[in-house]
Amino acid sequence: MSTAGQVIKCRAAVAWEAGKPLSIETIEVAPPQKGEVRLRILFNSLCRSDVYWWDAKDQTPLFPRILGHEASGIVESVGEGVTHLKPGDHALPIFTGECGECTYCKSEESNLCELLRINTDRGVMLSDGKTRFSKNGQPIYHFVGTSTFSEYTVLHEGCVAKINPNAPLDKVAIVSCGFCTGFGATVNVAKPKPNNTVAVFGLGAVGLAACEGARVSGASRIIGVDLLPNRFEQAKKFGVTDFVNPKDHNKPVQEVIAEMTNGGVDRAIECTGSIQASISAFECTHDGWGTAVLVGVPKKDVEFKTNPMKFMEGRTLKGTFYGHYRPRTDIPGVVEKYLNKELELDKFITHSVPFSKINTAFDLMLKGEGIRCLICMEE
Repeated sequence: MSTAGQVIKCRAAVAWEAGKPLSIETIEVAPPQKGEVRLRILFNSLCRSDVYWWDAKDQTPLFPRILGHEASGIVESVGEGVTHLKPGDHALPIFTGECGECTYCKSEESNLCELLRINTDRGVMLSDGKTRFSKNGQPIYHFVGTSTFSEYTVLHEGCVAKINPNAPLDKVAIVSCGFCTGFGATVNVAKPKPNNTVAVFGLGAVGLAACEGARVSGASRIIGVDLLPNRFEQAKKFGVTDFVNPKDHNKPVQEVIAEMTNGGVDRAIECTGSIQASISAFECTHDGWGTAVLVGVPKKDVEFKTNPMKFMEGRTLKGTFYGHYRPRTDIPGVVEKYLNKELELDKFITHSVPFSKINTAFDLMLKGEGIRCLICMEE
């Protein structure tokens, strides 16, 4: 493209300080260096992780910063040595990566990457320790290697998944984070069998994607656990058959679920990050064969405490990251399944705003309204 190798001026939503509204600014985006890709971002969908690090509570504050990681776009230019992508390719930026060379990438057991796994404290590019964003000479930091709240962004090539150009970019943006995180936790890790019972803790976008995974796996009963009763009605669209609000009971929710299911569920997926919910998810599984999968990110310094006999009785506890999907290897196939009508994505998008109204998306998230809000970069 005509902009290749040049600094691009474009709009970006900059977080100048923690918890303050994002500011739409004209910034400069440098060309990609060796092993990097510059993407033109067309759609974002707001993920709770963006809000979490914007608020910066219990986190290392790093500002000014461009947040955003659940998005879709088109390759504008590539740096030296990049061969699997070219200008014009449709792509999804991914907050984790796949270098293809490390021990993890070469293992069939993991989707982690020694080089490119998520680092929320790093605000610069790996190649030279510098940012690609600036305003009037002032550097602006990156976020989880993606920074998609900008019309143009620069990523490591291992964090870019090339997808079918026939896929509608507004629909598949959620594949780059929320959908795969929850759906994959169920189908790739928990692996429920047909007619199994499944409990999902947390009915936000990730939890609903986990429910969707249980639904397509043929679960006979899907129990949604959440503190917000207004989420149950929309959760029915994702296969949820029962709703449990822990606040409605005077006993631990794991005991409630065990009573509902004649001893416990076959599979449980925890999608809140609450350590108590994690313990409850594990303890609500059936002895002998129950499996619980932890998806939500807990606070620092918390401890998972349970009686060791729970393990000795045959229960299994697992963790997962990004639904066990490899960005470059697996994500194109997820998009193909959507195009083949094997997956439903449209129902996750409940709101839409223009880029200039990005703070409205934050307000909706903070109020717990809707599932995903699509942010349209072109207005």
